[in-house]
Amino acid sequence: MKGFFLTVEGCEGSGKSTQLKLLSARLDGAGIDYILTREPGGSDIAERIRAIILDGKNTAMCDECEALLYAAARVQHLKEKVIPALEAGKLVVCDRYVDSSLAYQGYARGLGEEYVASINAFALKECPPDLTLFLNIPPDRAFERKHGADRDDRMEQLGLPFHMRVYEGYLALMAKYPRICPVDCSGSKAQTSQKIWDILVSRGVVKGQ
Repeated sequence: MKGFFLTVEGCEGSGKSTQLKLLSARLDGAGIDYILTREPGGSDIAERIRAIILDGKNTAMCDECEALLYAAARVQHLKEKVIPALEAGKLVVCDRYVDSSLAYQGYARGLGEEYVASINAFALKECPPDLTLFLNIPPDRAFERKHGADRDDRMEQLGLPFHMRVYEGYLALMAKYPRICPVDCSGSKAQTSQKIWDILVSRGVVKGQ
């Protein structure tokens, strides 16, 4: 594949949505050929699966079902959107990817990294990220900044102890995989945005401005 696959990770409330909007505006200004997508979702079928996963009414969903739904949405998204864009030589920027499954279902849910990796074998083998940015802020500070969890989001409603395990999972992944680059997002939105851009420049993903 000729393109570049950039994924952006973080705990709930870390500011991913805001930073991706700022990054998108900067990529537009630089005239870079890219697509911005998300997981779960990013394509029609994957978005339908996303609605099932995040529906606050689906409290009876077991952990294995949740993990498999994420993996199913991911394969559809990859085949329908990500892989074609990479083959066309584009920069693909994805809001969450397989590291989310490893942190949330593997670590926080306790299913184990090996199990989650096995059901995501297609993604890990055929379409690994070239670079992953981890917006590094602890969940307690993140939720404080966003004034609590979203009542309609099943994942956000899982409580602080769960989200602390997610955070610990991300830290473990970061220590294991050099492609995961931490971004200190404790400062202002503008400061975090500049840090992200500086990392992309230093890695040769974009040219300095």
